[in-house]
Amino acid sequence: MSAAKVKMRQKKLRNQPASVQFVSSGSHQRNGGSGEGPSGNNPSSARKTNSDFKSAWVRGHQKDSGVYPDKLPQCLTVGTFATARAAEVNAMLNAVTKTTSTCHISGGVPRHMRRRAMSHNVKRLPWRLREMAIKMREKSLQGSAKKKEQSKRMSRKARRRHGNMLLEFNRRQRKNVWLETHIWHAKRFHMVKKWGYCLGDRPTFKCYRPSYRAMTTHCLLQDLSYYCCLELQGEEEKLLNCLSQLTSKETGPTFAQKLCLSGRRQGSVVLYKAGRFPSEPLGPVTFLWRPCTPGSAHRQLWIWVHPDLKQDVLAQLQIVCRCKAVIPPAVPLVLGTDTISTASSQPGADKNSGIKQKAGSKRKQNRKNASGPPAKKILGDGTRAPGTPVTWKSGSTGILINDLTMEIVRYRLIGPQSHSVLADALEAATDCDEMSKSQPSFFWWPNHCKKKSKMKLHQQQSEIFRILKGIYSSAELPPGIVLGLTVDDPRLILPKKKVTALPCVKEAQEVDDQKRIEVFLRGVPEHCCQSFLWEESVRNNVLENKISDQDLNRMKSEVLVPGSRLKPVPLQGRVPILLVHQPGKQGGNEMNSWGGGWDLLVPKGWGMAFWISLVYRGVRIGGLKMSVTHSQNKGVPHFPHDFPDCPAGDRFQEQQESELLEKFKRRPPAKRTNYIKNGCLAPFCCPWQQLAEEWDVIGIDGEESKGDSWPENTLQADAAMQSEIMSRPQVPVSSPPTRFTVLRNTKSLRLLSSWCRPTSSKGQRLHCPREMSPLDTTARMMFQTTHRMSLVWVRLSLLAKGKPDVNAAICMLTADDLKLLKKGPAVSGPQEPPHSDPLKSTIKSKKKASDKTENTPSTSDQANRMVEEPVSSSSSGDFVLGVWPNPLPKITSHCSRVTLGWATQADFSLSAGCGEALGFVSVTGLIHSLTRQPLEHRGIVLLRNPTSLHYRFAKINIEV
Repeated sequence: MSAAKVKMRQKKLRNQPASVQFVSSGSHQRNGGSGEGPSGNNPSSARKTNSDFKSAWVRGHQKDSGVYPDKLPQCLTVGTFATARAAEVNAMLNAVTKTTSTCHISGGVPRHMRRRAMSHNVKRLPWRLREMAIKMREKSLQGSAKKKEQSKRMSRKARRRHGNMLLEFNRRQRKNVWLETHIWHAKRFHMVKKWGYCLGDRPTFKCYRPSYRAMTTHCLLQDLSYYCCLELQGEEEKLLNCLSQLTSKETGPTFAQKLCLSGRRQGSVVLYKAGRFPSEPLGPVTFLWRPCTPGSAHRQLWIWVHPDLKQDVLAQLQIVCRCKAVIPPAVPLVLGTDTISTASSQPGADKNSGIKQKAGSKRKQNRKNASGPPAKKILGDGTRAPGTPVTWKSGSTGILINDLTMEIVRYRLIGPQSHSVLADALEAATDCDEMSKSQPSFFWWPNHCKKKSKMKLHQQQSEIFRILKGIYSSAELPPGIVLGLTVDDPRLILPKKKVTALPCVKEAQEVDDQKRIEVFLRGVPEHCCQSFLWEESVRNNVLENKISDQDLNRMKSEVLVPGSRLKPVPLQGRVPILLVHQPGKQGGNEMNSWGGGWDLLVPKGWGMAFWISLVYRGVRIGGLKMSVTHSQNKGVPHFPHDFPDCPAGDRFQEQQESELLEKFKRRPPAKRTNYIKNGCLAPFCCPWQQLAEEWDVIGIDGEESKGDSWPENTLQADAAMQSEIMSRPQVPVSSPPTRFTVLRNTKSLRLLSSWCRPTSSKGQRLHCPREMSPLDTTARMMFQTTHRMSLVWVRLSLLAKGKPDVNAAICMLTADDLKLLKKGPAVSGPQEPPHSDPLKSTIKSKKKASDKTENTPSTSDQANRMVEEPVSSSSSGDFVLGVWPNPLPKITSHCSRVTLGWATQADFSLSAGCGEALGFVSVTGLIHSLTRQPLEHRGIVLLRNPTSLHYRFAKINIEV
């Protein structure tokens, strides 16, 4: 009997009692009991033995054409026979009543009612089968402990209900916080998860050139609400003493700048660790002082920091201000009908939302006892866990630090017509009637209108805002001015369809020319920079009493003339705001004030009301990618991309390197670029520390550059490095090397800029700066001694065609390159000789050796282990073909041209009309290059992409 037939027989007889046996004719058993057969008294052994007999029962016909035995037993015992038959009857009853895995309740359904995909709903079965189906379901749930019944998914109609949508949104925000404009962006943008937020990266449609045109001619809108606001309160003298430890006057204006300290201008500064200048920088921040109150020394300061920089800055502020955390009480967070303590909830617990749900029931049933729809809650702010302290206070200095992240919404409008968009979308708040002033009110605006001094200030602010409507471009205003204002609800003046906001000529004619000139020259007066947005009580009052869209639409529908403005304006429809002017391009001698605009600051909860109003004025929306493009066209560093000496810059570079390496590995091996053959040591990152250390050694030893006295052949160097890489020892570092820094001293930058002979990128017109000290030996040695391990931020413009890429190498010219450059600026650059790939041949030979050793069974495992260790692993991880492993060989002398640095941002610049790159070069290397070049070609370098062997001539500009 085959194995399949044996299995089938055992399946048929699985309920057969052990006392009943089917044996051959030659075996004598009494009454089918436990006779004196070869199996003895063991039923299992008897069953196994009988299955091997050829004359035993089989399914179908027998193979040997035999017949079943027809002999009857000679004797019969009544008791044994009755016991055997009773066991058969019990087995038959069990087989009928017991359900097995092969028998389903659907088998009892009539054939005309059966369906291929039957419902699991018991009510769809006939009455006679429902009880059995319920028992089967309960038994299956009790039998398998691992199986958990999943709740039923609500219908789309139920999911789209307001309360259920808010519950779902609250659950999805526990790990990555949403901005108020998240849903608007999610429908139109590619979203990315960064810094604890879910942000819009770029639109789903092509927008590069339209966005640039918007920044140049009209307006581009961005949501910068993910920036963190830190508030400092205390006496002015104590605040300045504490903050002076984090800044230096050598880098430019600090927190104590006169115009910024008065509250009339917004300032920016680079922070360092306390007392560590010029090493250990933290990053750039912007700050805004509240105008001082007459007769009071108490001041209020807002510091806006990047979310990746917030924890570093906050820790240093606590140190210099000597503040300790004020632990807030645990406030229960209402989600549906249950409560969750905010002090114990974690941002990662997004699976269990704290709502206990009965198995098999719909989620909407849990909200039957709820008084109303749940409120939209934001857990944390993306940079801190819920329940962490948000207030720090000092007992000695009296300084108070508050974390106002996600408390203020910040929008940035970029472009010359950004003021026209604001003037069309905003309208100064209207006064209340006498009846509203006389009656007590819970709203803040009627109480404010009762005081004549405050209403006079509001009228002065409205007059200045009316002056701004008539200007042609936002570049006409002083950079960084601040204007406080109270406006009506922007939803009241929302147009029926999108319009393009343009300068108002009629408003410009009505404004007094003397007042306009006064604003253009001196900016906004100090008392007009005051705003009620600074007061927490007003922000909370505006948030709690905001009119919902449903009520506002109902009030609009009751207006007699459809489409007309709602009058009188509701008392809770006034919002305090702040307008902060953003200066455009300030460095260099070209495209001055390009990319300037305004920042709009509004209280939280009002984000979408102002956002929709601005969108309906014809602005174009930009994301994170457009922020990088904006800073690149302005020629300024972008955080954290261009701050390699900061902790946030290190984290960004590590993340970028891993992403680019994974993208490189996903390509087929035949389609990958062999960076080793191109002579590119670091295609995915920039080893700034190694570059600074090598140039520091060159500057100390007084070596000449490789262009004159380094005629080493690259082919010979590759052959020498072949054995060096495979047998490179790992030597532990006894003492940590000196950390490199970025040169931010304004005097040194001006001196270095004059030595580079700054030019204009359009046509490369020379710009004549003021007289500086010449580049002689004394000045060069003094500058190198002061800034040994320093890098400098540069802007490079290609002299001819070409488009630079990120991580492009910036190299020094040789004597032959200078001769080639004298033929004309449009001449093509030199070529890098191809390098050999010593690792590829080594890996192939090792692979062949491993294939041969696999045939030897005794030593195959040991040989494979010995071969794979040097090939598949290194100090930095897996070995990738075409990429140099760590540690890297000498960077400066690896190629035929000496390496000075790399580009961190590169693209074809629409503003300059040529390829431009932004990056860093070594200060020592740049001075070496400048001293070896003639005056007419000073500041010319070579630029080479990682995927190319072609060098292109470029001009270095250091703009201060």
